[in-house]
Amino acid sequence: MSTKQMPNPAPPFTRETAILKVRLGEDGWNTRDPEKVCLAYTVDSHWRNRAEFVTGREEIKHFLTRKWQRELDYRLIKELWAFSDTRIAVRFAYEWHDDSGNWFRSYGNENWEFDEKGIMHHRYACINDLPIKESERKYHWPLGRRPDDHPGLTELGL
Repeated sequence: MSTKQMPNPAPPFTRETAILKVRLGEDGWNTRDPEKVCLAYTVDSHWRNRAEFVTGREEIKHFLTRKWQRELDYRLIKELWAFSDTRIAVRFAYEWHDDSGNWFRSYGNENWEFDEKGIMHHRYACINDLPIKESERKYHWPLGRRPDDHPGLTELGL
């Protein structure tokens, strides 16, 4: 199902709205558009991404700009792990290459917390990078949104 016309789910989350929220997050990040993606976070949002601490939309925008300048041909899949009224836990994997053509699959977990409007105010991400050969890539869709019929993490055995 396309998420383009879907409203932004807000707490309290149900299993269905948490799954939708995760897919909307995946779709946003797959745009690789820092101006658009940063709007999913409150103006005073707090992040821990690996060992980097980021506060507020402007810092998020700069962080994402740097990220996608370094992580080329980025493609991401997210999957719901758990949820509560205002929190969602996600596991994810994304593939990318550096400017020397070295490919990686980055695996991680995120913990998200949302305000009453469904805007994220806290994000904690742990990520590990695995060097892979280009022939080991599993994400081959055109840049942008993952097609609805493309397998998710579980189906890919990731």
